[in-house]
Amino acid sequence: MPWGAQAYSDASKKVTEAYVPEGKNLKAAWQGIQWNNFYQTFASAIASKTGPAVSTGGGFQAYQFAEQGAIAMADDVVATMKTNGMFDDLLPGVLEGFKTKDGYVALPWQTDMRVYWYRKSLLEKAGVAVPTDWPSLLEAGKALKKIGVIGFCTGSGAGNFLGNHWAVSMLINNGGGVWTPEGDIDVVNDRNQEAVEFMLEMVSAGAIDPGAVGFTTDNMDAQWKNSKTGYGMFGAYLPQRVGDTSGDIVAAPPLTGPNGDKTALQFVNNIMMYKNTPDQASSEAFVIYYLQQLKGYWQQALVGGLPVFKSITELPEFTKDPNAVQIVKDYSPIAKTFAARGTASTANTAVLDGGQALNKFAQSILTGKTDAKTILNDFATGLKAAVK
Repeated sequence: MPWGAQAYSDASKKVTEAYVPEGKNLKAAWQGIQWNNFYQTFASAIASKTGPAVSTGGGFQAYQFAEQGAIAMADDVVATMKTNGMFDDLLPGVLEGFKTKDGYVALPWQTDMRVYWYRKSLLEKAGVAVPTDWPSLLEAGKALKKIGVIGFCTGSGAGNFLGNHWAVSMLINNGGGVWTPEGDIDVVNDRNQEAVEFMLEMVSAGAIDPGAVGFTTDNMDAQWKNSKTGYGMFGAYLPQRVGDTSGDIVAAPPLTGPNGDKTALQFVNNIMMYKNTPDQASSEAFVIYYLQQLKGYWQQALVGGLPVFKSITELPEFTKDPNAVQIVKDYSPIAKTFAARGTASTANTAVLDGGQALNKFAQSILTGKTDAKTILNDFATGLKAAVK
């Protein structure tokens, strides 16, 4: 899958074709699959038994195909990683979510972290400190609004999921979430209500732009690039994304919730193996090789996510970016996925991630026209109608 510009795909192909298998293991061939309708592309190929032996893909794809019996568990690869040192090199929390009752459905290769950012010059102009908790977030939002900029940049327009991610991250940041630890729906609870009430307060205070419900990622990029926003949530490389590496856009610390919870939201992108392979041992050997080559992507600045291996975060090409270093230090140890309050995701997590129930939930908050309990009840109803 194209996890960056064409140079990323070129590098991925080069890595794959450079693979020299040992013993009876088979060689590997490379094929690029575009994001447009990717799930249907994989599903059709799997159904016709013309699918890949190994692939990257959507963050929850492995769980969906595992439910259909198409995924080869990665337990033997994990066992190999424990003997060759790769297991101990993993950052905390990146592997646990792939453990299911049947085994490890996939292996992590990069994380897409949701990070709070601020523009230093605008916070200084507004005379407000960098937020560290919910009250100071609200205070900063109001102060930034007074100087004519967006206090908290988010959006849930077409193709923009950052509003969805902020909404869920705030639930998790308050010890709530969408699921019980066992993976059942649990949306309407006191912690979630407290979080939604706070987000609605952000909206009513004018800290969030009234047009945010329709903001695309292009709109958000422009707000950051043109110094129209002072604080908000984005991925791990916002300055590079908007073309402002002056040092004025800085990674903020994670927020502490009103009940003392400190978390961050991350998506762990992964490599999965399929049962329809010419040789399972060859699939496993190739995955080990491929994971060992990942450092090249960060050495060449080809991906927009964070690495899953500590050794990559220690490379000079990585440590030259102080924001990336700080994010790994502050966010990685406390990061949780959509599966929180548990750890293991399921096929239902994919339903949450790409479904209309979550879009409507975030948009209802950003519109600010109804109360928290109604919003949560509607979210629960929509989610229950969509999951299996």
